[in-house]
Amino acid sequence: MKQDLPDALSRPASTPPDGPPAALDALLAAQREAFLRDPFPAWEARARNLKALRDVLFAHQDALAEAMNADFGQRSKAEVALAEFVVLKQEIDAALRHGARWMKPRRRPVGKWLLPGRAKVMPQPLGVAGIVVPWNYPLLLGASPLVCALAAGNRAMIKMSELTPRTSALFEALIGKTFARDHVAVVSGDAAVGAAFSALPFDHLLFTGSTRVGHEVMRAAAANLTPVTLELGGKSPVIIGEHARLAYAVDSLLLGKTLNAGQTCIAPDYVLLPRGQEDAFIARARTRFAQLYPDFANNRDYTSIISARHFERLTRLADEAQASGAQLHALGAHDAAARRFAPVIVTNAGTQTALMQEEIFGPLLPLVPYDTLDEALRYVNARPRPLSLYLYADDAPTVERVTRETVAGGMSVNETLMHIAAEGLPFGGVGASGMGAYHGYEGFVTFSKMKPVFTQSRLNARGLVAPPYGKRFGLLIRLMLKV
Repeated sequence: MKQDLPDALSRPASTPPDGPPAALDALLAAQREAFLRDPFPAWEARARNLKALRDVLFAHQDALAEAMNADFGQRSKAEVALAEFVVLKQEIDAALRHGARWMKPRRRPVGKWLLPGRAKVMPQPLGVAGIVVPWNYPLLLGASPLVCALAAGNRAMIKMSELTPRTSALFEALIGKTFARDHVAVVSGDAAVGAAFSALPFDHLLFTGSTRVGHEVMRAAAANLTPVTLELGGKSPVIIGEHARLAYAVDSLLLGKTLNAGQTCIAPDYVLLPRGQEDAFIARARTRFAQLYPDFANNRDYTSIISARHFERLTRLADEAQASGAQLHALGAHDAAARRFAPVIVTNAGTQTALMQEEIFGPLLPLVPYDTLDEALRYVNARPRPLSLYLYADDAPTVERVTRETVAGGMSVNETLMHIAAEGLPFGGVGASGMGAYHGYEGFVTFSKMKPVFTQSRLNARGLVAPPYGKRFGLLIRLMLKV
């Protein structure tokens, strides 16, 4: 182990003394050299790496939860267990259960004219993966892509967020205790370090964060033609069907909106509901929120907003909407000193307000009434494609229409957030909400080169289509092109 864990918690994560760009270049070179010495690790080695990662993180579960709590000011320990450790354990367990099968070559047809040749697709490690981690779920969004990269046989460099310095320092220490630095390395630093990191010529770069920064990351990666997976955000809509169970829908999506105080990339961002149901929605939300978080001012299950700047932004979004004619329906009292922002239902918000244009990333929830499902679908489809879409409906025609007639990174029906926890589903965005996907098999593929390999038979007809081209060639070509 390269550093003592208590010391790692008491100070920011390391900044290289010779300057971030030079140190990052050297680290990448060391990892690439190490990869070339072992370019195709056996499954047994990959499984050992995954088990080592699982063991060290879960052995320090309480310490990681405490570090996150200190970084946020108040982060629910129960939420950390549910939303970070449970999902992460499932990801690791799935990789251990299926990874040996994932890495086996798969036979592919060659077509009749290439017989008796053989074809296969061989999953091959890419080399060195770069992973950029946001602050909102620092463990899950750092370790989950790492699981995919390790299962695929890669090395990895991980850039943690400067907004969670204690968690970043502890994560760096734990990874340093478990892996050689030329295998998995964690780096920390400000936006300048992040920019230098994104500009490295990785074999693959996975970034999780805002759409705005995603543009910058993609521009930086383009200079090296580095392939990217971008897990961005956007405004994830909820559609409540005309005959949906309203109380159930409110209860369900309130859980998704209050988890991590709405600081979740796939949190519901606005609700389309049948006109006239707004008052019933608000009343049910008040009742349910009081049940979920009794004695809200002192409740330890509700997470604080990450920083004063983020708290002020949410306040500004609400105030601007209200000044433009919107009504605010707070479900509790805010506490700026503790950065506790109670959920606020917003009605009559103008479409041009920042609240309705920007990803909210907090517990503000606008309601948008509609008269017909056609109108609701037009509203969703007139906007950038979201990372997630949520539908509450029990009738098959509505479910079928919304599923077919919208495009989103992922979708849950009669549920909120849970598609991200489904073991067999890929997670990723589309359009402005991102590109590429990971989790499970799709994560293994993301960090692999699915290498096509054709093997020619000793006895073959290749000479029949070689120059000089004559009458026999012409007859054969006509036969091959015959409809």
